[in-house]
Amino acid sequence: MSTSLRRLTRCAVLTALALALSVAEGLVPLTVLFPLPGLRLGLANLVTVYALCRLSGRDALLILLARCLLGSLLGGNLTALAFSLSGGLLALAVMALLLRLSCLSLFGVSIAGAAAHNTGQILAAMVVLGGRAPLVYLPPLLFCSLVTGAVTGGVSMLLVHRVPAPGDIKS
Repeated sequence: MSTSLRRLTRCAVLTALALALSVAEGLVPLTVLFPLPGLRLGLANLVTVYALCRLSGRDALLILLARCLLGSLLGGNLTALAFSLSGGLLALAVMALLLRLSCLSLFGVSIAGAAAHNTGQILAAMVVLGGRAPLVYLPPLLFCSLVTGAVTGGVSMLLVHRVPAPGDIKS
Protein backbone atom coordinates (compact mmCIF):
# COMPACT_ATOMS: atom_id res chain seq x y z
CA MET A 1 0.00 0.00 0.00
CA SER A 2 1.36 3.44 -0.91
CA THR A 3 2.35 5.93 1.76
CA SER A 4 -0.36 8.43 0.78
CA LEU A 5 -3.03 5.72 0.90
CA ARG A 6 -1.85 4.63 4.36
CA ARG A 7 -1.93 8.23 5.56
CA LEU A 8 -5.43 8.75 4.16
CA THR A 9 -6.64 5.50 5.75
CA ARG A 10 -5.08 6.38 9.10
CA CYS A 11 -6.69 9.85 9.07
CA ALA A 12 -10.06 8.38 8.07
CA VAL A 13 -9.97 5.83 10.90
CA LEU A 14 -8.96 8.48 13.44
CA THR A 15 -11.70 10.81 12.16
CA ALA A 16 -14.27 8.02 12.59
CA LEU A 17 -12.95 7.37 16.11
CA ALA A 18 -13.16 11.07 16.99
CA LEU A 19 -16.73 11.20 15.67
CA ALA A 20 -17.70 8.11 17.67
CA LEU A 21 -16.15 9.56 20.84
CA SER A 22 -17.94 12.84 20.26
CA VAL A 23 -21.30 11.08 19.93
CA ALA A 24 -20.58 8.88 22.97
CA GLU A 25 -19.69 11.83 25.17
CA GLY A 26 -22.98 13.47 24.25
CA LEU A 27 -24.62 10.63 26.15
CA VAL A 28 -22.75 11.49 29.38
CA PRO A 29 -24.73 14.14 31.28
CA LEU A 30 -21.89 16.26 32.69
CA THR A 31 -24.38 19.04 33.32
CA VAL A 32 -25.57 17.05 36.35
CA LEU A 33 -22.21 17.73 38.02
CA PHE A 34 -21.56 21.14 36.46
CA PRO A 35 -24.77 22.94 35.44
CA LEU A 36 -23.29 24.73 32.42
CA PRO A 37 -24.99 24.48 29.02
CA GLY A 38 -23.08 22.48 26.44
CA LEU A 39 -20.36 21.22 28.79
CA ARG A 40 -18.65 18.11 27.46
CA LEU A 41 -15.74 15.98 28.59
CA GLY A 42 -13.80 16.46 25.34
CA LEU A 43 -13.13 12.83 24.47
CA ALA A 44 -12.64 13.64 20.78
CA ASN A 45 -9.65 15.69 21.92
CA LEU A 46 -7.90 12.39 22.66
CA VAL A 47 -7.65 11.82 18.92
CA THR A 48 -6.34 15.35 18.35
CA VAL A 49 -3.62 14.92 20.98
CA TYR A 50 -2.66 11.51 19.59
CA ALA A 51 -2.49 12.90 16.04
CA LEU A 52 -0.36 15.85 17.18
CA CYS A 53 2.06 13.55 19.00
CA ARG A 54 2.20 10.58 16.65
CA LEU A 55 1.32 11.94 13.21
CA SER A 56 1.69 15.60 12.22
CA GLY A 57 0.09 18.95 12.84
CA ARG A 58 -1.30 18.82 9.31
CA ASP A 59 -2.93 15.44 9.89
CA ALA A 60 -4.31 16.60 13.25
CA LEU A 61 -5.81 19.66 11.52
CA LEU A 62 -7.39 17.57 8.75
CA ILE A 63 -8.87 15.14 11.29
CA LEU A 64 -10.22 18.02 13.38
CA LEU A 65 -11.80 19.76 10.37
CA ALA A 66 -13.38 16.54 9.12
CA ARG A 67 -14.71 15.68 12.59
CA CYS A 68 -16.23 19.12 13.12
CA LEU A 69 -17.85 19.22 9.68
CA LEU A 70 -19.15 15.65 9.76
CA GLY A 71 -20.29 16.00 13.37
CA SER A 72 -22.37 19.06 12.60
CA LEU A 73 -23.81 17.46 9.45
CA LEU A 74 -24.69 14.22 11.23
CA GLY A 75 -26.07 16.11 14.21
CA GLY A 76 -28.19 18.26 11.94
CA ASN A 77 -26.91 21.46 13.52
CA LEU A 78 -24.77 23.59 11.25
CA THR A 79 -24.77 26.42 13.81
CA ALA A 80 -22.79 24.11 16.08
CA LEU A 81 -20.07 24.07 13.41
CA ALA A 82 -19.03 27.62 14.33
CA PHE A 83 -18.65 26.67 17.98
CA SER A 84 -16.96 23.37 17.26
CA LEU A 85 -14.48 24.86 14.80
CA SER A 86 -13.64 27.93 16.88
CA GLY A 87 -13.00 25.85 19.98
CA GLY A 88 -11.24 23.04 18.16
CA LEU A 89 -8.94 25.25 16.09
CA LEU A 90 -7.90 27.36 19.07
CA ALA A 91 -7.28 24.23 21.15
CA LEU A 92 -5.25 22.64 18.35
CA ALA A 93 -3.12 25.77 17.93
CA VAL A 94 -2.46 26.09 21.67
CA MET A 95 -1.62 22.39 22.09
CA ALA A 96 0.65 22.34 19.02
CA LEU A 97 2.53 25.37 20.33
CA LEU A 98 2.91 23.94 23.83
CA LEU A 99 4.08 20.58 22.47
CA ARG A 100 6.73 22.36 20.38
CA LEU A 101 7.92 24.35 23.37
CA SER A 102 8.21 21.17 25.44
CA CYS A 103 7.35 23.15 28.57
CA LEU A 104 4.44 20.97 29.73
CA SER A 105 3.58 17.31 29.93
CA LEU A 106 0.64 15.97 27.92
CA PHE A 107 -1.37 16.39 31.09
CA GLY A 108 -0.73 20.15 31.12
CA VAL A 109 -1.09 20.43 27.34
CA SER A 110 -4.53 18.80 27.53
CA ILE A 111 -5.66 21.14 30.29
CA ALA A 112 -4.48 24.12 28.23
CA GLY A 113 -6.26 22.67 25.19
CA ALA A 114 -9.51 22.31 27.14
CA ALA A 115 -9.23 25.92 28.35
CA ALA A 116 -8.49 27.11 24.80
CA HIS A 117 -11.44 25.14 23.44
CA ASN A 118 -13.83 26.74 25.94
CA THR A 119 -12.37 30.17 25.22
CA GLY A 120 -12.82 29.66 21.48
CA GLN A 121 -16.42 28.67 21.96
CA ILE A 122 -17.12 31.73 24.11
CA LEU A 123 -15.55 33.92 21.41
CA ALA A 124 -17.82 32.28 18.83
CA ALA A 125 -20.85 32.87 21.07
CA MET A 126 -19.91 36.53 21.36
CA VAL A 127 -19.80 36.84 17.57
CA VAL A 128 -23.06 34.91 17.05
CA LEU A 129 -24.91 36.82 19.77
CA GLY A 130 -23.28 40.14 18.98
CA GLY A 131 -22.27 41.05 22.52
CA ARG A 132 -20.14 40.29 25.55
CA ALA A 133 -22.83 38.50 27.57
CA PRO A 134 -21.29 35.01 26.97
CA LEU A 135 -18.18 36.10 28.89
CA VAL A 136 -20.16 35.38 32.08
CA TYR A 137 -19.71 31.67 31.33
CA LEU A 138 -15.95 31.85 30.81
CA PRO A 139 -14.76 31.63 34.47
CA PRO A 140 -16.83 28.54 35.32
CA LEU A 141 -15.93 26.96 31.97
CA LEU A 142 -12.23 27.54 32.63
CA PHE A 143 -12.62 25.92 36.04
CA CYS A 144 -14.28 22.92 34.37
CA SER A 145 -11.36 22.84 31.91
CA LEU A 146 -9.13 21.82 34.80
CA VAL A 147 -11.27 18.73 35.38
CA THR A 148 -12.04 17.80 31.78
CA GLY A 149 -8.50 18.58 30.62
CA ALA A 150 -7.04 16.50 33.45
CA VAL A 151 -9.19 13.50 32.49
CA THR A 152 -8.32 13.70 28.80
CA GLY A 153 -4.71 14.50 29.67
CA GLY A 154 -4.34 11.37 31.78
CA VAL A 155 -5.87 9.19 29.08
CA SER A 156 -3.79 10.96 26.39
CA MET A 157 -0.60 10.13 28.26
CA LEU A 158 -1.57 6.45 28.30
CA LEU A 159 -2.55 6.47 24.62
CA VAL A 160 0.56 8.20 23.34
CA HIS A 161 2.87 5.99 25.42
CA ARG A 162 1.09 2.68 24.78
CA VAL A 163 -0.28 2.95 21.23
CA PRO A 164 2.60 2.73 18.77
CA ALA A 165 3.20 5.37 16.14
CA PRO A 166 1.98 4.27 12.69
CA GLY A 167 5.55 3.82 11.41
CA ASP A 168 6.30 1.44 14.32
CA ILE A 169 3.52 -1.00 13.41
CA LYS A 170 4.64 -4.01 11.39
CA SER A 171 2.44 -4.71 8.36
